[in-house]
Amino acid sequence: MDDLEFVQRCVKKDKQAWDEFVDKYSRLIYNYIHNVLNAKGYSSSQSHANDIFQEIFCSLIKDDFKKLRTFKARNGCSLATWLRQVTINFTIDYTRKIRPTVSIDEENDDKLSLKELLADYSATVPETLSQEERIKGLKECIEKLGNDDKYFLELHINRGLRLEELRAHFKLSRGAIDMQKARIINRLRDCFKSKGFQLEF
Repeated sequence: MDDLEFVQRCVKKDKQAWDEFVDKYSRLIYNYIHNVLNAKGYSSSQSHANDIFQEIFCSLIKDDFKKLRTFKARNGCSLATWLRQVTINFTIDYTRKIRPTVSIDEENDDKLSLKELLADYSATVPETLSQEERIKGLKECIEKLGNDDKYFLELHINRGLRLEELRAHFKLSRGAIDMQKARIINRLRDCFKSKGFQLEF
């Protein structure tokens, strides 16, 4: 039985299928929740993990399994991979309610903050542009990033994970990680440029 057929049994309220779903994927979901929470500095927040775990399962079955029905196994995507993405997005959204997804003031292990790494040192920025406006511009550009890119930025800049560690964390090749970093930097650079900034990396 493939993943799509299995999900179809679940949404048809097949009790045996749903029990199997809970048994098979609970640990996976819980582990991904902890991975995101650890990366965001909530490693000891068991209550947050439990709350998120419960809310994810509630979201899957809410409105007659509306969320779970969106799984279509497109492009060979497995149910485990789909649940991983759902869990990461849900957990990031949850932590956003507690604090901003990416702190531009928090320092990494090298005592550098995102604000310092993205600081503008060029003479092309109008001198009338206040520091507060610059910070606001940084936040606006970061908010335009997708959840995956924000998560990558959080791990790499705020938590100081090296690219090789990110490769292992995301289970991607080094080339794919390098490409993702370059894509994020280019997006931020374009956004900052439109606001009068230059990106320093």
